[in-house]
Amino acid sequence: MKNILMMTVAVGALAFAAAPAMAQDGGVDLSIAGHMKGYVTWNDQDEAVGSEARSVDILRETEIHFTGETTLDNGLTVGFHTELEDDLGDGFATEESYAYFAGNWGRVNFGAEDGAAYLLQVAAPSADSNVDGIRQYISAFNADIAGVAAATEALDYDTAPTGASDKLTYITPNFNGFQAAVSYTPEVDAASRSLGVSADDEEGDLGTAYEAAVRYEGNFDAFRLAVGAGYAQVEVEEDAVAPANDDVQSWNLGANVGFGAFNIGAVYFDEENTGGVEDVNTDGFVVGVDYTTGPFVIGASYYNADDVHETAGLDAERYSGGVTYNYGPGMSFRGSVHHVQYDEAAGDDVDGTSLLLGTQINF
Repeated sequence: MKNILMMTVAVGALAFAAAPAMAQDGGVDLSIAGHMKGYVTWNDQDEAVGSEARSVDILRETEIHFTGETTLDNGLTVGFHTELEDDLGDGFATEESYAYFAGNWGRVNFGAEDGAAYLLQVAAPSADSNVDGIRQYISAFNADIAGVAAATEALDYDTAPTGASDKLTYITPNFNGFQAAVSYTPEVDAASRSLGVSADDEEGDLGTAYEAAVRYEGNFDAFRLAVGAGYAQVEVEEDAVAPANDDVQSWNLGANVGFGAFNIGAVYFDEENTGGVEDVNTDGFVVGVDYTTGPFVIGASYYNADDVHETAGLDAERYSGGVTYNYGPGMSFRGSVHHVQYDEAAGDDVDGTSLLLGTQINF
């Protein structure tokens, strides 16, 4: 299986290199894009003794994207894409950076980008995709102040154990609604570099990873359907000194059905040995529904997951409802209410409710 995945991405990479051609415009066209997601939030939550969370605050998530792309006279599209986080606390940090090559044979991504299991993952409808979507970018709940497990991560349901580690990904063309993809990551715990290969067999490191995913989208008279599944395995480098380590195995299964202005969907997700720690397993599901009327989208979702933190024993539930108003191309006002509850194995249960009012501007 490993050899098949490696050969697949290698053949894709060699295919576009076989026939050199000139760019139609003599070079690569550079474009700048990105988004700003800004919210004012009112938050009421449980707090640990001696700690206090602000009831009113401002939350933001901003990115700037640079893309250079050209299409050669033989039909090959060549491009480069990088994403930079631009909020004051991020320090203009690089989030993704990769080259891509595409044609009627499919697409190859090369570099620091998400893998196949995430790129083809089906998402459920949401109240506000920034808060209760496949990746949570905005959350008012402060887990540390609540006294639950420190550094609790966002309540995501993306299948992305490799993150933006350097990898090769091949995505097939769309065949009557069907697509598939595979990814190969040499070393998940290694950062991008130009001098010197990464170390190998480092105790407890997340090493080589393999991913595969399939997706189908189609319309049937008045119905719309999207279904997909993805799987990722990350090998953990271990020896007799660290017997508690084990390979990460992560997968998802999702479906969305649309009829007229309504959409309803559900996603099941599961990850075993999160972070390479044996028997630290996370699983859960999310269901969502939305209704579109003119520029308004009304949505709601429910999220339920067991063991959402690597220390285990921390379960989470989230109820969400909201409205999005699209007031222009790439511009929206968003209002939503969210209630989240964490249940610890030790019996320390905390919850919170937040009202979020904000805007997203894409550029």
